Amino acid sequence: VVTASASAINSVAGGGTILTFPALAAILPHGPTQLVIANVTSKIGLWPGALAAAWEYRHERRDQPPWAVWLLLPSLVGSLLGTALVMVLPPALFERLVPWLILLAAVLFAMQPRLSGWLGRQQPTAAERADRPSRRLLVLAAGLQFAVAVYGGYFGAGIGILMLAVLGSLELGDIHLLNGVKNVLGMAINAAATVLFALGSLFGWTEVAWPEAAVMAVAAVAGGLAGGRLARRCSPKAIRRLVAVIGFALAGYHFFG
Repeated sequence: VVTASASAINSVAGGGTILTFPALAAILPHGPTQLVIANVTSKIGLWPGALAAAWEYRHERRDQPPWAVWLLLPSLVGSLLGTALVMVLPPALFERLVPWLILLAAVLFAMQPRLSGWLGRQQPTAAERADRPSRRLLVLAAGLQFAVAVYGGYFGAGIGILMLAVLGSLELGDIHLLNGVKNVLGMAINAAATVLFALGSLFGWTEVAWPEAAVMAVAAVAGGLAGGRLARRCSPKAIRRLVAVIGFALAGYHFFG
């Protein structure tokens, strides 16, 4: 139920990781790598839901601007680096960072309606800027996207909002255009992380709770399809507020629990 809800929330507003990560942490055997395993399993389990949601939205996907292709490579490389950091850094470090990562995600979700409104009022300074940005602007966008992707591979909650903030601040297009770019780049980031985590489990670099991941995958597909269909009937702002409240509560629990 939690996974299906998280997948549906990802389809409508983003932020499903805030639900699945603590749920997995609560049911997995206690140990020094418990939170790392929960993070890895959450990414793998939710990935099929992202594919299902993308399929549901296939008829509404807008054509991507040519410059979006240049952001795919930093997205993939950054995600692989962030994923590798999870596997090579001490699990205790990840455990210490978890409250801050959840708090960051909650803050991003809480800010999302205001950010969307701000981006909606922004217009490119020239008509050609969104279609043919300068090489300098593309290099800057690629560098910032790489940083977002590293965070996405390491934890990931809130990467969509971060990408909107980066692309919007560079005035690369309106909110509708940037949303389409954000969805494609987010899929690339999560795909790279999922593949590397899966390979890492085969070679003993990390652990995955595969039974839980399998159950999550089935539920995530159902939630992704349902979320895609319900997205037009519910308020993304209300869902984001609910997810943000849950995120703040979980951050408080990890800080003081």
